[in-house]
Amino acid sequence: MNPLPLDPQNTRRDFLKKLSAAGIAAMMAREPRLLAAAGVKHPKPTADSCILLWMAGGMAAPDTWDPKRYLPFEKGLEVREMLSTFPAIDTAVDNIKITRGLENVAKVMDRATLIRSAVQPDLGAILHSRHQYHWHTGYVPPQTVAAPHIGAWMARVLGPRNPVIPAFINIGQRLEGVGESEELKSFTTAGFFGAEFGPMNLPFPDEAARAVRPPKGMEGSRFENRYRAYRRLIDQNPNRDFLSDYQQESMLRSMDNAQRLLASKERDAFDITLEPKGSAENYGTGRFGRGCMLARRLVESGARFVEVTTEYAPFQYWDTHKDGHETAAKMKQEIDLPIATLIRDLELRNLLDRTLVIVASEFSRDAIMEGKPGSKANDQATFKVERIEEMKHYGLHRHFTGGTSVVMFGGGMKRGFLYGETAPERPLMAIQDPVSIAEMHATIFTAMGISPKTAFEIENRPFYATQDGLGKPVKALFA
Repeated sequence: MNPLPLDPQNTRRDFLKKLSAAGIAAMMAREPRLLAAAGVKHPKPTADSCILLWMAGGMAAPDTWDPKRYLPFEKGLEVREMLSTFPAIDTAVDNIKITRGLENVAKVMDRATLIRSAVQPDLGAILHSRHQYHWHTGYVPPQTVAAPHIGAWMARVLGPRNPVIPAFINIGQRLEGVGESEELKSFTTAGFFGAEFGPMNLPFPDEAARAVRPPKGMEGSRFENRYRAYRRLIDQNPNRDFLSDYQQESMLRSMDNAQRLLASKERDAFDITLEPKGSAENYGTGRFGRGCMLARRLVESGARFVEVTTEYAPFQYWDTHKDGHETAAKMKQEIDLPIATLIRDLELRNLLDRTLVIVASEFSRDAIMEGKPGSKANDQATFKVERIEEMKHYGLHRHFTGGTSVVMFGGGMKRGFLYGETAPERPLMAIQDPVSIAEMHATIFTAMGISPKTAFEIENRPFYATQDGLGKPVKALFA
């Protein structure tokens, strides 16, 4: 594939144009056919459900899971000396330290596997949406077909745990009204698998109950309502002529599934006001915390894959191009107690052993380096100073792809386990046991009982769960 141009605006336009072409190709696609390739055998699952806690925007590993040399804020501090802007703290595991602000998570690290050597490729231009696309699908955009999200793979290959609860649920990310929303939509999808395997999107956890409440005036048979809604959607869709019979039937089935949920008692799982007061308070009042509580309720009711995100919006949340240290401190306050509470709640309900919880981000951050050594990516940092003169300069403002951290709880992973290492001094590259995205996905799929070599025929060629079917699970992570 030819590298994309380095100008961010041209890159984004080219990215969108090619993604739109892939979207049309997905609508035209016939039913994907599962290929029973020789030697493909699904592994015995160690997990039944998966919760991805997505730190959208680039969570800096040296300020969270991988503490380095710490220097506090001081006027005149040279930026090149700045590695971590938070000091290290002890955890429940003697040989694992993380950073200040994650004290609650520190207490449950004895249930975790901490990977400090995840790596990302240099994609030419470091756009959050491109790297998020890659992390969520396993493929570098653009592709000639619409690549399915990893949650859609689980929905398609494994099916629902509970036929009423959607197999793939996405919590916390708006797909309208935020920057790069079209790019976000491109991977928050079932791709060529069809609408029935796509996500149920719940941007605001507090409004989830309303999403599964039958609308007023709902009359007639389920089929008639479904048909009317479908016809309205098709008639209003400018690409309706491109919809294949398979894609149309998949859309009908997704509507049928939605109506089944509307009429079920399981829809109470979406109503977080039903959570006992003492339990709800432990998750806090923030949107991410409420999303974690909703995720636990949904997994408890039979959801297969749930993603909860801190949300991606350019220059907000973990996208710390400015006020890096202070913004990271606020984000830690938002995630610390909810993550720890989620792990304890799953454990209390005997669900943690069979639920794989993943905490991840598209890449890490650094104070002076964009990408990694040798990268030609444009430096997108807001502050380009050599010495710290104001608090807004103090923080990790640049994207770094050479080494980041992923945390895994439950689901058959080892407990209190540290894997991989990054260099103690800049550049903070992974220097031991690097883990690629293909290997990360292979590990996740293996835990869920899906062979990384699983393939479907689309456009007369195989499309694999991991790129070219070559992803291999990191066996050392499994208990």
